[in-house]
Amino acid sequence: MSEQGSNEQAGGQVTLQKIYVKDLSFESPNAPQVFAEDLKPKTQLNLRSGHRELDNGTYEVVLTVTVEAKAEEKTVFLMEIQQAGLFGLSGIGEEHRGMLLGSFCPGVLYPYVREAVASVVQRGGFPEFLLQPIDFDGLYAQSRQEGATPPAEQQN
Repeated sequence: MSEQGSNEQAGGQVTLQKIYVKDLSFESPNAPQVFAEDLKPKTQLNLRSGHRELDNGTYEVVLTVTVEAKAEEKTVFLMEIQQAGLFGLSGIGEEHRGMLLGSFCPGVLYPYVREAVASVVQRGGFPEFLLQPIDFDGLYAQSRQEGATPPAEQQN
């Protein structure tokens, strides 16, 4: 017990309390005509995360992913999902909290987003759409180097 307790004090502890979909929308404004056309849509992915402290040491982290598929000027589909999770952070200093909330926690939520996007797009009548892996550590480090507010700290 004392060894485990000292590890928690030295390194802190992150606990995953809940994962849930906070918001989900899918639009295919040109259906059913879009299914009859031989379109080669281009997709644009927009990704952002945010967090807020709910109570002492419990944070809600929200990963928002927007996927828009367009062929020329015609919208094929538009999907947005806010995948959220409740994370408990204890024994973690300020210097590491930002990294956990801006990189680690969104990385935990991302596989759920990938599954939801693939499933919903397919249910919308389109071929399965697989999101590629994302290096959240690299994105967080890049935002810190650029002096920008890390994506995980933008939501209030």
